[in-house]
Amino acid sequence: MRYFIGIDVGTSGIKSIIIDEHGELIARVFKDIPLYTPHPNWAEQDPQDWWQATITTIREAISSADIDAASVAGIGLSGQMHSSVMLDENNEVLRPSILWCDTRTSEQCRWITETVGEENLVNWVSNPALEGFTAPKIIWVRDHEPEIYDKINHVVLPKDYIRYKMTDEYAMEVSDAAGTLLFDVQRRQWSHEMMDAIGLPKDVMPAVFESIDICGAITKSVAEVTGLKAGTPVVAGGADNTCGAVGTGIVRPGRALASLGTSGVVFAHMDEVHVDPDLRVHSFCHSIPHKWYLMGVVLFAGGSLQWLRNTVGEIEVSAAHMMDIDPYELMTRQASRAPIGSEGLVFLPYLMGERTPHKDANAKGAFIGLSARHDRTHLIRSVMEGITFAMRDSIEIMRDLGLSLSEIRATGGGARSDLWRQIQADIYGMEVVTVNAEEGPAFGAAILAAVGTGMFNQVEEATDEWVKIVTRTEPDAKASEQYDEYYQVFRDLYPVLKPGFDRLSGLVKKHT
Repeated sequence: MRYFIGIDVGTSGIKSIIIDEHGELIARVFKDIPLYTPHPNWAEQDPQDWWQATITTIREAISSADIDAASVAGIGLSGQMHSSVMLDENNEVLRPSILWCDTRTSEQCRWITETVGEENLVNWVSNPALEGFTAPKIIWVRDHEPEIYDKINHVVLPKDYIRYKMTDEYAMEVSDAAGTLLFDVQRRQWSHEMMDAIGLPKDVMPAVFESIDICGAITKSVAEVTGLKAGTPVVAGGADNTCGAVGTGIVRPGRALASLGTSGVVFAHMDEVHVDPDLRVHSFCHSIPHKWYLMGVVLFAGGSLQWLRNTVGEIEVSAAHMMDIDPYELMTRQASRAPIGSEGLVFLPYLMGERTPHKDANAKGAFIGLSARHDRTHLIRSVMEGITFAMRDSIEIMRDLGLSLSEIRATGGGARSDLWRQIQADIYGMEVVTVNAEEGPAFGAAILAAVGTGMFNQVEEATDEWVKIVTRTEPDAKASEQYDEYYQVFRDLYPVLKPGFDRLSGLVKKHT
């Protein structure tokens, strides 16, 4: 029996899983990683914490699975996108990693946009200059920590730092490189035009590969501390979003992923690259060779429902504790008693600003249409509907760009609730399905390992074999018609409210 390991370097922690050659989960180990916020809007982690947790989770997973390490045929890596790891000439970490969710780089993003021009951003890297991307972080270090910048010899991303520690090889693959703002997404190579324009040396970025390419092997010293066999191949792997998509079978045209965690992600497969000329959605390289994807992001999707629970959900939290169930189950039961459209109550889920389609850090959350008739059932349902309307914004842009979508594969909190799956199907006007994969990006990384080491010829073949549909939710035609009307109101609200949002942000800054 052959086994494959998938490792996900996430923001909350490191997950290592082992699957067998039938795609069955054999072991799963997760270890938390601390997050440091030394200043407002900063988010950092210590790469050494990732590495120590990787060692621990691999060792414990092998022990839990009770398998011979020699039967591990390959290892795949996944990781948080954009986060920077800066290394000196001795391959030592120069400073804590600046994470994808760190927003200190607004000034650098404005400088990049003004220096390069939006047209060149479209042509060279297919994406806007946003705080999350890697390039603004490097520029920030150049501006604020020149003594560190001068020592930079390599810049890698989280999973690629782990690859270096495992194999002594520097490498990056196309799906993660696409999120650096330094990569020509359409041609799948580094953009020397972009690097020249912003003054970054070309040799700090490693060679790039496709996600199924083997990029190294476990060294003898790593074998000793992890229990792996020296020489075990390590494939390139992929960014967390692409590995999550592989793990749910988003590998063919017509399929899109709707992931509702703290943030919301809409991920649609493309056989040919499409770039939004207005840069409202991201165009990135998929972990399938020579394929791409469009992605829209709702910054605070499930986080908005969590905010509602924490703010007004004391009753549900207390009752759920006594009943030993999830508080969200009680909340969605209440939401089911409110009608479609929540009797005219519309929620804007912009509690942390918004990325797609508005790219507006000043955007605010809002309940619009509140009346004395509304109670907590309406509040809960309107939040669920507002989040889903915001996800539909990305789907509509993708349709405008020529993508034909017929199926949504739901993951995260929005996939666990029967009611929310139905709301999604009705608002999207498409069938919503769930699949058997529950381990997220780590499972996709293991699939890439299986393909890269010859278990399968193609990623599509592997997902056909290992990823199975569990539930199907069809849209209700009458409900979809009603939601279309409410969605048009939702879309009209942001432009009207934006001037007020900007003024409020200015007042908060002025008086705090």
